[in-house]
Amino acid sequence: MKFLSIKKNGQLQLGVKVEQGIVDIHEALLHVKGEVATTVMEIIHGGEKSLADLQSYLDTLPLNGRPPYIVSEEEIEWGACVPEPNKIICVGLNYRKHADETNASYPEVPILFNKFNNTLTGNQCDIVIPAVTNKLDYEVELAVVIGKNAKNVRKDEALQYIFGYCTANDLSARDLQFTTPQWLLGKTCDDFSPVGPYLVTADEVGNPNQLSLKTYVNGEIRQESHTSDMIFYVDEIVSYISKHMTLTPGDIILTGTPEGVVLGLPEDEQVYLKPNDEVTVEVEKLGALTNRFVAEN
Repeated sequence: MKFLSIKKNGQLQLGVKVEQGIVDIHEALLHVKGEVATTVMEIIHGGEKSLADLQSYLDTLPLNGRPPYIVSEEEIEWGACVPEPNKIICVGLNYRKHADETNASYPEVPILFNKFNNTLTGNQCDIVIPAVTNKLDYEVELAVVIGKNAKNVRKDEALQYIFGYCTANDLSARDLQFTTPQWLLGKTCDDFSPVGPYLVTADEVGNPNQLSLKTYVNGEIRQESHTSDMIFYVDEIVSYISKHMTLTPGDIILTGTPEGVVLGLPEDEQVYLKPNDEVTVEVEKLGALTNRFVAEN
């Protein structure tokens, strides 16, 4: 299934992508009664039961003939597809060719850093370029969303703890990132982690290590790679993190970016993001996430 957050009246409400369009679950419940989750976070925390209940409800819901609870992508205001994770954990330098382009050695264990919920935003949302940076870079990433508590998980069981996946853009202010040995400032400005458009359940994705990734800036392709180039695959990442902390439902793991970032270009060819630029990041089976960048007032 494909889930999304719809912004309505200051709230984030559950949407489900179906063949006829997007089902606005809150609106649907006004017409056809039922007992189902009404937000993405409720779906994740409810696990298999919440998924089964929702599927049963959708099976009874009239979807043809354009009922009022079916909307198009163009009609909605998007929110982050996972709006309230307990943790956002990121893996740095996790693609071989990206390490190569930045002249970095391959890490022996995953390099971990974190982001916060202030960085989350959604598809088609404008993102302000902070005045404190002149070197804002894009990073297409496969995002993993945890579905149940995971502690000391074996690698061969790790994928069973994943609820689903989404497309992410790990925006990075390179001048802030490398001001100190810690990357935090360059990664945690407001809206620096757009995720979406959809949260796609793991059963629809299959092998997460066999997905293509792309980034477009103003229609020009900048990144084009494949998750098979990861140094540490998804199962290894989940297992490794779970040995150090408990992962909980809704936690997001950003698994790294491939080659093609601005930072990897020769210095005289580096042109960082500027106001009015439009960036689309795309992961196979998960959809394309687009944001426009604006100047800080």
